[in-house]
Amino acid sequence: MQIIRFMTKEKKMAWGTGYDGHTATLLRGDIFSKFLDTGQQISVQTLLPPIQPAAIFCIGLNYRLHAQETGMALPEYPVVFMKNPGSVIAHGDAIEIPFSCAKIPEVDYEAELGVILKSPVKNVSEARALDHVLGYTCANDVSARRWQKNGGGGQWVKGKSFDTFCPFGPALVTPDEVGDPQDLSVECILNGKTMQKGHTSDMIFSVARIIAYLSQSATLLPGTLILTGTPSGVGFTRKPPVYLTPGDVMETRIEKLGALENRVVSENIETLG
Repeated sequence: MQIIRFMTKEKKMAWGTGYDGHTATLLRGDIFSKFLDTGQQISVQTLLPPIQPAAIFCIGLNYRLHAQETGMALPEYPVVFMKNPGSVIAHGDAIEIPFSCAKIPEVDYEAELGVILKSPVKNVSEARALDHVLGYTCANDVSARRWQKNGGGGQWVKGKSFDTFCPFGPALVTPDEVGDPQDLSVECILNGKTMQKGHTSDMIFSVARIIAYLSQSATLLPGTLILTGTPSGVGFTRKPPVYLTPGDVMETRIEKLGALENRVVSENIETLG
């Protein structure tokens, strides 16, 4: 099942399935337990991110070819960082180039498979880890490279957590429709040009291993979003580098999950204090 979260014309949040670009079949119930398909068609006013994440864990350098293009050694353990849940936006929303990143281009794209958990997870085995997956989604780990490398005191979180830097959606796709998460193509298309074209089989750490690793003596809450790393082809490794600029249109496409599209704009200067 493909599940969307959206606003109705009455400004109420709702869940739906069978989205055709305009309407969806209304679902009632709890996304973390069971939905009832009402059969009622309802107009979709505005798409929302499939969930509001309880936390966002991210894995860096998790594709062999991406590690190779950066000139870095393959990691022995998953490289873990986090993003601010306040950075999430939906399909169709705009990615903002922060005011602090406007003078020197640095905002990069990273197409990623997103994994959403349905139940509390702690000390789960790799063999049972996928039992706790609610669904999968397209995501993009938008990154301010100068901030990532130099502006965070050696930590990546700030450079990854500006507002609008975590687009994901348009839908949550349940595991029965996805099958093996290590058998999916992943692409990023910028202004109609394919910039990234990878496959989840190139992951160093599988989705199951990532969940098992993150859950070691640490409870992962329902609604946790995990970004599983990006394939090769990111902007900062290109010659010359390619960074996002206002007016760009970016698509994140993942096999069986659809396409996440976001345009790029400048941050509204009126929001500055």
